[in-house]
Amino acid sequence: MDQLEVRFERTFPADVRSMEQTVHEIMGVIGQAKCAIEHEWQVELALREALANAVLHGAKGDSGKQVAVSVACANHFGVLIVVRDPGEGFDPRNVPSPIIGENIYSDHGRGIFLINQIMDEVRFEKGGTEIHMLKRRSDASPQQDT
Repeated sequence: MDQLEVRFERTFPADVRSMEQTVHEIMGVIGQAKCAIEHEWQVELALREALANAVLHGAKGDSGKQVAVSVACANHFGVLIVVRDPGEGFDPRNVPSPIIGENIYSDHGRGIFLINQIMDEVRFEKGGTEIHMLKRRSDASPQQDT
């Protein structure tokens, strides 16, 4: 991890328009840095889901509150994204699975599941108010992060 460079940090109002602008800026930085080659769509989807959760659940859609995001990447390794929200947090173990029972028919509640499926590592910190998402380059081995 010490090989990663911080490329982008942003705090934005907890509203969808600011979120969309932030996603666009971050994906531009990731594209220029070439740290998610062949995985851009996965990184963008995970980023959108994490930011949407931060805006809608953490900040309760209150544009007077702020959501923060940091991106660190290295073109030979991959990308690390950290999203922080001002909410009370949650225990990700208590989030119902969207692929079991009646949840299959729900029109929401798939974000964390998707993030866990498409990113290489996902951790929740600070009582669930912070998510750390790592996507390695296809040609980067897990041993390179020491």
